Amino acid sequence: MAKRAPFLLRADPQVLKAIKHWAKDELRSVNGQIEFILRRALTDAGRMKTETNDSKE
Repeated sequence: MAKRAPFLLRADPQVLKAIKHWAKDELRSVNGQIEFILRRALTDAGRMKTETNDSKE
């Protein structure tokens, strides 16, 4: 399993509530949902390469 760095996040209660509901709908943990959202945002912004992009280069 990939090593994960612990990270404390303070969030607005409404944001956290929305993420909890979204995570439940997607059958993910809250942590998994936050990581999913961050990865997608980073990829969409061109700030992080995807695994498929890495293999093409």
